[in-house]
Amino acid sequence: MSPRKRLVITGGPGAGKSSLVEALAAQGWCVFAEAGRATMLLQEAVDGPAHPSRDPAAYAEAMLLWDMRSFQESLAATTHCIFDRGIPDMIGYLRLIGRPVPPHMLRAAKRMRYDDPVVVAPPWRAIYRNDAERSQDFAEAEATHAAVTSAWRELGYRLVDLPLADIAERCKFIADIAGDAG
Repeated sequence: MSPRKRLVITGGPGAGKSSLVEALAAQGWCVFAEAGRATMLLQEAVDGPAHPSRDPAAYAEAMLLWDMRSFQESLAATTHCIFDRGIPDMIGYLRLIGRPVPPHMLRAAKRMRYDDPVVVAPPWRAIYRNDAERSQDFAEAEATHAAVTSAWRELGYRLVDLPLADIAERCKFIADIAGDAG
């Protein structure tokens, strides 16, 4: 195996990121779940304030803490790590909803750096579905995609698009990036 990598999959909702992360976990990758969905579910369980419908700024702060913790945990990993989104996604989220980005969030994004390239799951209408936590329509998914990829680029990351393909091909694409092809 090549040196351990900390790779991120980003993009708008419903583009197959979480399914890919689950498949990579089954292959032995160290995985870190998406902060947004996890935070939302935890806040709903306790009727907490850090929810996008109640307090978007508190929600972004909770996601930031989740992703900072995930990043710190990845430092001890002995296998490749894959993150379902990362710290710069919060910057894109706040900009998307017209909120200011706090300076500490920018500092976190600059200090806690993932490995290049960042993999982008492009909007894919054929697989897009709503669920209990995903209420955005496809146009909102495309806007989210644009906002988060812009944030990653501004932070100096190189982005590569994930192919619109089945899970097996997408897993191979990620393995190739990590240097573990074939």
